[in-house]
Formats: sequence, structure tokens, C-alpha cells
Amino acid sequence: MRFATLDEWLAWQETLHSKSIDLGLRRVRTVCQALLPGRTPPFTLTVAGTNGKGSSVALLDAILRAQGYRVGAYTSPHLLRYNERVRVDGECAEDAALCEAFERIDRARGDISLSFFEFGTLAALDLFSQSALDVQILEVGLGGRLDAVNVVDPDAALIASIDIDHRDWLGDSREAIALEKAGILRPGRPAVVGDPEPPGSLLDFARGQGIALSRQGVDFGYRRVDDGWDWFGLGGLMERLPLPALQGGHQLLNASAVLQLLRSVERQRPVSEQAIRDGLRTVKLAGRFQYFDGPVPVLLDVAHNPQAAGVLAGYLRDRFPGKAIHAVFAIMRDKDIVGVVSPLKALVDRWYLAPVPLSRAASEAELKAVFDGLSIAPVEGGFAQAAEAFAAAKRDAPQDGLVVVFGTFPLVSEFIAHNP
Repeated sequence: MRFATLDEWLAWQETLHSKSIDLGLRRVRTVCQALLPGRTPPFTLTVAGTNGKGSSVALLDAILRAQGYRVGAYTSPHLLRYNERVRVDGECAEDAALCEAFERIDRARGDISLSFFEFGTLAALDLFSQSALDVQILEVGLGGRLDAVNVVDPDAALIASIDIDHRDWLGDSREAIALEKAGILRPGRPAVVGDPEPPGSLLDFARGQGIALSRQGVDFGYRRVDDGWDWFGLGGLMERLPLPALQGGHQLLNASAVLQLLRSVERQRPVSEQAIRDGLRTVKLAGRFQYFDGPVPVLLDVAHNPQAAGVLAGYLRDRFPGKAIHAVFAIMRDKDIVGVVSPLKALVDRWYLAPVPLSRAASEAELKAVFDGLSIAPVEGGFAQAAEAFAAAKRDAPQDGLVVVFGTFPLVSEFIAHNP
């Protein structure tokens, strides 16, 4: 074996390919065919979306497992451990299993260079192929059409939401980004769009390919009732469903689309209403409106684009009206930083800029320039570690206040690591 530990394998993969992100299917498809020759993949559900795809995968996983299916889920990025990306029946892959999968990929690739994400995707497909799964759920990493998970033809696909993010790779309009996400759809296979206002480019693409789209608010939908909700769509009406255990009203958009997707594959993978209820009650997903109680409570969210930041702002207004909010913030420099900060401008009383040890992370100087441009103050900085920013925010906030940690996965991960 090339390396003995998972950390060694991952460090090597980060340096193997010339680009950290290199969209395209030719390399990964060639290696996949050598790695899994002639193997039929498990029944596959693929999920894309600017936001909501992680929640949708978690909901699908919880409901299908409540039905008794053996489920594999591939997601990215991780919060604490790389192993979180590959789960079978809710359990993260062991280090040894991942190392063995990486070794098989290394042998199969020959002299083909693979990116970090491509290695991880192939490892998930390899491990899932050996796990006697009833269903595998694949979360798109970036876009859809050229993302590594798209080497597998899904039996059904879900596009959770469409907004502007990753401009350098996907385009700078919703119309362009929608076409990239539409690349996961297949003619003759069920296709669900959870975004209530899908761009016309997506609708035109579906018509041109003979794909029958199920649309939120047109072919299916929901209504909030008291302490529950009703769902209507393919398969009829379900009333008084429990609210998803994931926090935020936007989760009903995700859950509604997930139920439509499950109903669309009912003949192949039937799911009872009881399993749906159980899955909604038990679903878990770290880092999304995750609440830590204490003398000064802390709310975590991985919002890192304008759409997600807007949802976070709405949640804060609804759930914490009048609270003094201190925000610990970090973000990658290739994001729309102004678009992420602006929705929170009127809600946050004091900002703390936390360092993230990644080359892509926006520097304190870059962030302060944005905050100055938006006339936002006060803004605290000069922290050597994110933990110092967390401590300062908690120390300065009043006891009836709230600390919000958001902006990027690594920052939220850092908080969870120090506050298990």
C-alpha cells in the first residue's frame, strides 16, 4: 500500500493534481471503468443544489433507513472527519476501509491524475459497490454536469435550489448555473426541482431532453398547519406531518421536494407514510442552524453564499427577535462576500473576524475592506486562532444575547471540535 494512514493518503491527494477543482468526467470515468468493470451500481438518487442539498440528502437517508433499506450516502465537505463523507446505514467509513479503497483507485488509475474530490468520489462508489446497498445517495460537489458523481446515471435526481455561487466554474447567472445543475438529469428518469422559481433555461433543457420535471408549487408542494405541515403531490396528500427535526422554515421546501422524489420511485423503492414521519422526526445534520445552549448561546450555520445568508437572516429575525447578536465570521475569498454579509448587516451588533488556515480564505485585511465599504462597525480582529474569536464574542455578548458562527465549513468545524 502506498500509505499506511488516512491522513497520509489525504495529504498526498491534495498535491497529486495540478488543480484543486478540475471539472470534467473523462478522467474519473476512465478510472471508474477500470476500478468497477462491468459492475451495476446500486439504485441511485443524485442530489444537486446551491443550497439545501446536504439537508435533502440527510432527509432521504433518514426516511429510507426508517423504512429498513440499507443506504449509502456520499456528501461533502465534512465538518470534523473526512470519514463523514462516506456513510453506510448512518455509520462513517472506517479509516482502514477508505485506505484500501484509495489503494484500489491508485492501482486502477495508472498514470491518470485525479483531484482530491475525484479520489473521494471513486472511494465512495467503490465502498458502496461492496456494501450490498438498497440505495446510494450521491451529493453533487459543485454544479452537476461535470461533477465527478455524474459518472453514475441516477435512477432519479433532485435539484434542491439554484442560486449564484462558484461563479468562476459555473457562470455568473442563475440561467447558466441551472444548466450546469441540469446535467444530472436523465431522459426517462424522475426529476424533481425543489426551487420554487427555476430559471427558464432549466425548463427549456428538460423539454428539449424529454425530461418530465416535477416542480415545487406546480406539481407538488406543502402548507404549514399549526405545529405540522401537509404535503401534496405525486401519490396524493399527507396531512399533519411532523416538522423536520432540522431547524428553519426553509426545510419544508427541502422536505417537500424529497417526498416528491421518493414518491416518484415508489415502484422501485416503496416508502410508507410511517417511515416518512419517523425520518422527519429523527433526521440530523450538523452545522445547519445548530444550537449550543449556555450562558451565552451559540448558533452555527455554514451559510456561505447570499441565498443561504438571507435564509439565516430570516431565521434570526423569526427566532431571536431583539437579541444582541455577535457574529464570528470567516469566508473564502472567491465567494460573494458583500452578498453574504449584507443580509446580516442590520442584525449583527458586533463582528469578529476569525482566521481560517486555508489559502482560499479571505484575509482579515480583505474582509475589513469589505466591511468598511459597507460602513459596518464595530469589527474585531487580530485573533491568532478561531478559538480566540469565539471566546471574545462570548465574553463581549450580553447574557441574553446570541453568538452566531457562520461563513464557511472550516470555521463551523473549528467550533464543533472545541465544543463537542
